[in-house]
Amino acid sequence: MGHDHSHGHSHDHSDANRTRLAWAFGITAGILVAEIIGAIVTSSLALLVDAAHMLTDTLGLLLALTAANLIARKPTTKRTWGFRRAEVLSATVQSALLLAVGIYAAVDAVRRLFAPADIHPTGLLVFGVVGLFGNVISMWIISAGRKNNLNMRAAFLEVVNDALGSVAVIIAAIVIATTGWMRADSIAALVISALIVPRAMRLLSETTHILLESTPRGLDLNAVREHLENQPGVIAVHDLHASQIASNLPVLTAHVVVEDSMFSAGVAGDLLKNLQNCVADHFTISIEHSTFQIEPSSHQSTEHQHGC
Repeated sequence: MGHDHSHGHSHDHSDANRTRLAWAFGITAGILVAEIIGAIVTSSLALLVDAAHMLTDTLGLLLALTAANLIARKPTTKRTWGFRRAEVLSATVQSALLLAVGIYAAVDAVRRLFAPADIHPTGLLVFGVVGLFGNVISMWIISAGRKNNLNMRAAFLEVVNDALGSVAVIIAAIVIATTGWMRADSIAALVISALIVPRAMRLLSETTHILLESTPRGLDLNAVREHLENQPGVIAVHDLHASQIASNLPVLTAHVVVEDSMFSAGVAGDLLKNLQNCVADHFTISIEHSTFQIEPSSHQSTEHQHGC
């Protein structure tokens, strides 16, 4: 098994992430309540869509907070990676919820373009500003941790989308107040959905890529195989597999066929260390967790025909 240099940093990130998410969750839940009241008072679809978006984001941040707490749990004999994959599952659910809200918003906005409702622009503006203010604070809180893992990225994306949605609501309120053009509300709802859908699809693609145990993006397995086979004493590499447990946690396994003399000379241990260093240091994607089965060339593996 490979070596891991990041436990201390991971623990620090985990504590900070949980604090950031807890604050963002509290703020977002508060904005949600305000926007639901605002949507009822103003009859605005844009505000209602933004409130629905805020509901999914509140749930999403709750999921993210739950996942951040689960990630911090230590591995056990039943869960050897602990709950590291909880962040991927959380990000998948968040992105699926965002996608559903985005599609619903687009459909309803098109319908209301043909039958616009009467909107109260002053109330719409007030609630839009309140939403934007809260979202900007949440963005500031989460921004420092957004690159730590997929879970934090999903949470940050949701808050950014909320802020952009609030901007669209404010613009719609100003247009309605100055021109009386009620369809501006539906246009704002369409803009919000256009912001939500592509980001949600991109994140969903990334999380399903991990859940399907696909090769980590940016890692060329053919190049890995070629590099390993160029090591002294190595004849062939087969059953080479690479996947990702969670963000920043790629793993790799392989069967390595070596010359029989490597065993008799007692250098198989050195070779194993070299192979682990190769995959940890040589490639853009650093693989700290690697498992190699070293086989003498005289050993005919029954698994030789399988794998990549």
